[in-house]
Parts: sequence; C-alpha cells; structure tokens
Amino acid sequence: MSRWEELTGGTSGEGYAARFAALAESGKDMHGEARFCATLVPPGARVLDAGCGTGRVMIRLAELGYDCVGVDLDASMLAVARRQAPELPWFQADLARLDLAELGVTAGLDLVVAAGNIFPLLASGTEATVVSRLAATLRPGGFLVAGFGLDEAHLPVPPSITLAEYDAYCAAAGLTLVDRFATWDAHPYDDGGYAVSVHSG
Repeated sequence: MSRWEELTGGTSGEGYAARFAALAESGKDMHGEARFCATLVPPGARVLDAGCGTGRVMIRLAELGYDCVGVDLDASMLAVARRQAPELPWFQADLARLDLAELGVTAGLDLVVAAGNIFPLLASGTEATVVSRLAATLRPGGFLVAGFGLDEAHLPVPPSITLAEYDAYCAAAGLTLVDRFATWDAHPYDDGGYAVSVHSG
C-alpha cells in the first residue's frame, strides 16, 4: 500500500478538488507546474502526468496545446479528473508497474511530470522502481521533472526520500540532473524543504 493510500484511504478526490478550487477562487495562481513544464518543451510535445490526481496540471497543459496522458492509482482522484476533462486520456495504474504499451500509449515521451509529492507518497521501497519505469517512457533527451517536499513542513507524512537518494535512482535509470529549483516558479534551490528537480536522459 502506498503512503498516499495509508494517508487518505483512496477516497479523497472530492475533498482534494474542493481545496484547490477554493485556492483558485481566492486568487492563488494554480498553474505554476504547467508553466514550468512549458519552459522545457514546446506545445505539441508528449507529456505524461505521473500521479495526475484530479488532473489540475494536465488539464492546463492540454489547454496549452500539449499531448497529455494522465496516470494515477487513486480512483477517487481520477473520477474528478474524468468529470472535469472527459476528452483526455486518464488511466488507473500503479507507477511501480507502469507499462505504457499495456495502456495503448506509445513510449518516447518528451516529458514526464511528477508534481504533488508523488515520490514521498509512494509505497516504501518502490521509489527506485518508479524512477526506472518513468525514465523508460522517455525519448532520448526527454525530461523527468519532479517536485516534492523534503521535510515535515512540506509533507503530510514524515520525510521518506532525500535528494541524494532521488538523484541516485535517476542516475541508475540513465538520467542526469539538469537543474534544481526551490519552487515551480524556478526560484534557485536554497537547500530548503522543497525541491523541483529536472533530469534528462
């Protein structure tokens, strides 16, 4: 069982969506992740939203002209995504067992984005496998972008993965660190409790 399932019981989709809707209504910018991704690859690029949740990031990327696929294990989150954008391809799958061919999706993606603390909320011990599976979906030169918390102030659970560990998993999967930031607005990384990491194959 993933740490996300332990935390939420797999039934938090509606509540999660409501929380972000309230933030959007308050005027908060909700599209930092999509804007960041758009600096790496041009419209028309093929993007996998790994751990897509209710689809906030992927729906915005699709609006910007990207060819997107969303994958998540949580059926309650996917139900919201499918209701909000039924025309987009949403798949329920475990990232540790991800096989695009089984989903009818061709590999050779330009970018994989894992926003929303995906890696700290995986099932313990699957982190390296997930990185390997995601790396395998990329074309040569494609990007894996992941943003996640590193301390209790930035996570709903105790920290479970360090940047050094994540970088080692990426290196083992044939990926090289390109850049690292403190936020999705590309502020320089300052050794703080949240990091957005860009790796490329």
